[in-house]
Amino acid sequence: MFISIHYAINYYRQFKLCYLLILLFFCTGCNRPCGTHTFYGADELVIDSYKIRQGQSEINMRACIEKLEINDEDLHEYDDQIVDGDILNISLYYPQRRDLVADLETINLQIGFCVYEGVVYLPLVGSIEVGGLDLEGAQAKIIEAWKKHFIEGQLFVRYKERLHRKVELIGAIEESVVPVDGKMRLYELLTIAKVNTSANFFKSYVIRNGQQLDVDLNRLVHEGDLSANIVMRAGDRVFIAYPNEHAVYMMGEIKKPGTLSLPHGLLPLREALTIAGGVSLSGDLEAIQVIRGAAAIPKIYVLSWRHIAHLSNNSLLLIPGDAVYIPEKAISSWNRFVCQLLPRAFCFNWALN
Repeated sequence: MFISIHYAINYYRQFKLCYLLILLFFCTGCNRPCGTHTFYGADELVIDSYKIRQGQSEINMRACIEKLEINDEDLHEYDDQIVDGDILNISLYYPQRRDLVADLETINLQIGFCVYEGVVYLPLVGSIEVGGLDLEGAQAKIIEAWKKHFIEGQLFVRYKERLHRKVELIGAIEESVVPVDGKMRLYELLTIAKVNTSANFFKSYVIRNGQQLDVDLNRLVHEGDLSANIVMRAGDRVFIAYPNEHAVYMMGEIKKPGTLSLPHGLLPLREALTIAGGVSLSGDLEAIQVIRGAAAIPKIYVLSWRHIAHLSNNSLLLIPGDAVYIPEKAISSWNRFVCQLLPRAFCFNWALN
């Protein structure tokens, strides 16, 4: 009997202490964003989403990514010359002489036709001066030399490899080096490089002279925007990102927290929440936060579920690097707080009731 009374007194004291702490929690707690940061509402996110739909330049600006603007010169073809070290692919169409066709094709597959001291050697024809010419001029000169020995047959000349005038690619591609000729454009380069069809073109980029070009590969590939179809130059480097290399972060009271891939650079907030399984019952639907920008000075939007439910998908857009945070309800914080203070058996029974 004495032991039961003793436990009852201790139980009462713990409950009283818990009650006082709960009151303090409600008086001082802050379930909405607190601190010195500047917070924005749904209207600001709608305005920014409209700007984001203008393209990757706007997105990069909001993500604090600086890029070198392209100009008219980047879109114009330029004169290219064959130099020593270039390896040509010389193909022949001559149905009556399949032996000659096979001989040239064997050379093309094994080593190609190397230019040395401005000269390329063609079997049964001899040495031909091609140094300083472009491909069109070299083809005309090789055909002229061919006609002196064979009346029929058509020759076609293109680059197989180039020692100096080439573009290097890394990432989700099959061909890592592609020669350029002053006419090859970015879209053609991607085709030759056999880019992975699921590549993340939003995060892919082109480096020229050590600077990242403001080229929207996502629009070029998926929307056919030819304003980004620049002429490739020797020394350019192209990085093609893998599908999972750009994401938004889903945190807080979400059923499936983690990262979501953004292969096209944009994702509606409503769709992101759906993919993440939706908001947990413990989540505060009146204080959904989208955190954007550098960690030191983030831009934080605070929305209600009503905004997400009634506004169009394109009005509330997420960009790579964004974090969506769902805080817990005050009652949820209270529940967890009580369970940490009170005896486990009481917490279980109280939760059931």
